[in-house]
Amino acid sequence: MTKLDFSMGDSAAALRVRLREMVGEHLPEGFLGAFTDDPKDLATTQKFSRTLAREGLLTLAWPREYGGADGSVWEQTVVREEMWAHHEPRGAQYMGLNWVGPAIMAYGTAEQKNRHLPPIAAGETIWCQGFSEPESGSDLASLQTRAVRIEGGWKISGQKIWTSYAGMAAWCVLAARTGDKDSRHRGISLFLVPMDRPGITVRPIRSMLGPHHLNECFFDSVHATDDEVLGAVNEGWAVIRHALAHERIGIARYARCERLLWSARSSIGEEWAGLPESLRDRWADALVQTRVARLLAYRTVEEQQLSDRVDRQASQARIASTTCDQMVAEVLAELLGGRSLLGPAGEAPLHGAFEDHWRYAQAATVASGTIEIQREIVSRELLGR
Repeated sequence: MTKLDFSMGDSAAALRVRLREMVGEHLPEGFLGAFTDDPKDLATTQKFSRTLAREGLLTLAWPREYGGADGSVWEQTVVREEMWAHHEPRGAQYMGLNWVGPAIMAYGTAEQKNRHLPPIAAGETIWCQGFSEPESGSDLASLQTRAVRIEGGWKISGQKIWTSYAGMAAWCVLAARTGDKDSRHRGISLFLVPMDRPGITVRPIRSMLGPHHLNECFFDSVHATDDEVLGAVNEGWAVIRHALAHERIGIARYARCERLLWSARSSIGEEWAGLPESLRDRWADALVQTRVARLLAYRTVEEQQLSDRVDRQASQARIASTTCDQMVAEVLAELLGGRSLLGPAGEAPLHGAFEDHWRYAQAATVASGTIEIQREIVSRELLGR
C-alpha cells in the first residue's frame, strides 16, 4: 500500500490564505451559493469564476496549453476544499471544471479541445450533464435515450432528468444509446450538444434545493454531428466512468462540514459547556468523520495520478463524504435547534448556512449515484466480480 504524506507544505497554506482573502473580498456577506431565489447570487458566482480565471486559479492544475497553470493536483485539491467550504462560489462552473474539461482532455479530438477547453478555463461557459433518466437513475447503463444514424450525423430522442444547470447551460454532455440496447455498457456514446439546438426543451423541477438545481430535459429528434461525439462511438461508457470518478471526489463536502461544525461551536459560545455530554460527543464524532472523508478523498487523488481505474476508491470516498454530510446536518440541527431555521434575513447563525446545509444533505446520498450503487461498486471490486 502506498504511504501518503498529506502535509501539503507552506505553498498550500499560502494558497488557502489567498483564496480566503479573495472570498472575503469578492463575495457578499451571507452568500449561500448560486441556487438561491436571488438571481444576483448566480451573477456573483459567474463574476467570481472569471476573477479566479484571471488569477490562474480556476483551472490551476490544468496544463498551460489548455488554459491552466500546470499546478499540482494537491494545489487543485486546496482550491476545491476552499470553494466548497465557502458554498462553492464557482457556482455552475463546477461541472465544466471538475469533469467535463478533464474528460475532453482525455478523450476529445484536437478540434474539441480547442473549441471547449479555453472557455471553460476562462469561466465563461456553463455545462450540464445529460446522464440520468426517469427509468435509469443510478443504473446509467440502462438508459433509453437513442441516437440514430442519419445523413450528416445523428438524430437523438429521449428524456433526461435531475439535470443541474440545464436552464442556464450553453452545452450538455449527453449520453445516448447508439448500439445494441441489450449490450448495456457497450453501445453508449457521448455527445457534446449545444443547449440552444432545435428540439431541446428544459423544464425546471421545483424542490427545496433552490432554483436551477433540478430540471428535466426533452430531446426531440435533436441533430448532432459526428464531430460532436466525445470519444469513440459505442465506447462512451469508458468516458462516463472517467467522468464519474472525477465528479465523486470533486465535491469536497467534508471541507464545508468541518467549517460548519467549528462555526456552530463558536456561535454557541459559553452555552457549549452546558450541553449534554452525549451531544458534545456526537459533535466530536462528526468532526472525526470529516477527517476520515478527507483522507479517503486524498487517497483517491493520489491513486488517480497512478491509474485511471479508481472506481472503488472514488466510491469509498463518496460514501464517506455523503454520510458525513448527513451526520453533520443532524448534529448541527440538534446543537442549534430553532435558531438554524430563522433564515438568512433573520438571526440565524452564519446567515442561514446551517439550515441550507441540512436541506442539501438530505439529497447527498442520492446525487451522482446513490449510496447503494457506490456500495455495490466497492463490493464488486473487492470480491473480484
